[in-house]
Amino acid sequence: MSNSPENFDWDKFESQGFGGGYSKEEKAEMEKMYDDTLTTVQEQEVVKGTVVGITDRDVILNIGFKSDGLVATSEFRDLPDLKIGDEVEVFIEDQEDPNGQLILSRKKAKIVSAWAKIYDALENDNILEGVVKRRTKGGLIMDLYGVEAFLPGSQIDVKPIRDFDVFVGKKMEVKVVKINAAFDNVVVSHKVLIEKDLEQQRAAILNNLERGQVLEGVIKNMTNFGVFIDLGGVDGLLHITDISWGRINHPEEVLQLDQKVQVVVLDFDDDKKRISLGMKQLTPHPWDALPAEIEVGSRVKGKIVNVADYGAFLELMPGVEGLIHVSEMSWSQHLRNPQDFIKQGDEVEAVVLTLDREERKMSLGIKQLTEDPWTKEDVLTKYGVGTKHTGIVRNLTNFGLFLELEEGVDGLVHVSDLSWTKKIKHPSEFVKVGDKLDVVVLELDVPNRRLALGHKQLEENPWDTFETVFNIGSVHKATVLEKSDRGATLELPYGIEGFAFPKGLAKEDGSQVEAGDTLDFRVTEFSKDDRKIILSHTATFSEADNARVAKATKKAAPAAGEKKEPKAPKVQKEADRSTLGDLDALSALKEKMMDNEKEAGVKKLEAAAAKKAQGSDEASEENNA
Repeated sequence: MSNSPENFDWDKFESQGFGGGYSKEEKAEMEKMYDDTLTTVQEQEVVKGTVVGITDRDVILNIGFKSDGLVATSEFRDLPDLKIGDEVEVFIEDQEDPNGQLILSRKKAKIVSAWAKIYDALENDNILEGVVKRRTKGGLIMDLYGVEAFLPGSQIDVKPIRDFDVFVGKKMEVKVVKINAAFDNVVVSHKVLIEKDLEQQRAAILNNLERGQVLEGVIKNMTNFGVFIDLGGVDGLLHITDISWGRINHPEEVLQLDQKVQVVVLDFDDDKKRISLGMKQLTPHPWDALPAEIEVGSRVKGKIVNVADYGAFLELMPGVEGLIHVSEMSWSQHLRNPQDFIKQGDEVEAVVLTLDREERKMSLGIKQLTEDPWTKEDVLTKYGVGTKHTGIVRNLTNFGLFLELEEGVDGLVHVSDLSWTKKIKHPSEFVKVGDKLDVVVLELDVPNRRLALGHKQLEENPWDTFETVFNIGSVHKATVLEKSDRGATLELPYGIEGFAFPKGLAKEDGSQVEAGDTLDFRVTEFSKDDRKIILSHTATFSEADNARVAKATKKAAPAAGEKKEPKAPKVQKEADRSTLGDLDALSALKEKMMDNEKEAGVKKLEAAAAKKAQGSDEASEENNA
């Protein structure tokens, strides 16, 4: 039977002796008064209730309804001191279950209340306090009065956070930035609260910012060119060159993230958006501590901290460096790559060449640790005219080659002093860079550090003998090497060359001598001083040319009474040519020249073996030269 007032049987109530003496009107008035004492409740709303009883399983609450409601004791774990008479908020799930019981929930009441606070916080920009429950992908999950909210990693702090786990279990104030009602998602931010506080700090810092001002900051980011420092809402750049007076390759060598540092303001732009900071400027310059005994001529020791194309930098102490120019690394006049002498990190001793304490500059030298070879006492005798030496070809030019006899002592071999017999146009036809070459000193100029060297002078001048062999009028077998409009170059015996003008290249049948032909040629002109032999094939059969040659021969003959130079023996008249096998003098010459060729061949093989042993080093020296 229902307990509602509309269905109550008053007649039966009276017949049982209750309520007797009341009229219907009075009864109706009393019924109205009773109804007014009961609270009208709506499902799905939050109301306040008073604890009227506590059992092991339930807490009994009176919300002013016609019946009391029950809430499981487990929902009050956060209120261990709960007692009768306390007021709590509950959520009305159902006014009456199948048993006629009022169904309440404190947990749902907290959720509804929490959402109300969250919406109110979003609308009115209020601050909420929650607890970080756990970390998740990209951020943290917070508990806001029973509602889970997402705190992105980028919204935790103004500086990058590398470890989210340190926040788990901690309380944190946040602001609601977004609510997705469809999915009951809440996004919050702690960063906006920090930024608001920093805004005031930033304004104070920028208003008082001055060059030379010393500030404290925290390193928030590192790069290979410097570090960014948080000065309290304002970021400044500490360039790598302003971290230490000494050289460093990366800031992480001396600094670390989140480290507190003292810095000085070096400069800033008009808007104060770019602030340049310095750290080394807070310490005295190392040059001020450079010992007074260090002066020009002093020997110093240090470590090579940088090697460039033009030289290397030697660090005497952090912040104090000197340049060792490549020209001061060796007495050799041929500049090479500094890497050939020293490497970065080497411990090196050097001599101070120049020193400017005001400009904080010094130049150093390594070669000064050894004696200059040109100032040695024995240089005049060691490299006297006529002395023989073996050197290494360091450089080739159009006019000759430079030969290094020892480190710092170079000499020039002119192209004309390479061979007696061959006309060499460029030294590269004779030697290569890195080859060894035997020479004799022709001239010595110590004050100007100059040596004139010769290679052909190691042998006797064969032109003294050639004068007796290739006398004017003699006929010799020759091969035409090349031919041009100017004439033809001829290869004669003993490896020497001659020349024939175009008028001497006509054959007896009227045709012309061509390159590659091997024919008889008659000597028409000979000059020992110019090392020149002019020949003619036409003169071997033309009577007119023969008469001219005979006249030239007579003119070249010595006058009566003059001392005659030895001549080659007469040859057979009918052939009118010289043959080496029949001449004693020429036989001896041939033997001597064969010996010279053999010796030259041995030297060439030795040079080739040396080059092979040197390997890639020779190619490097050639490129540097």
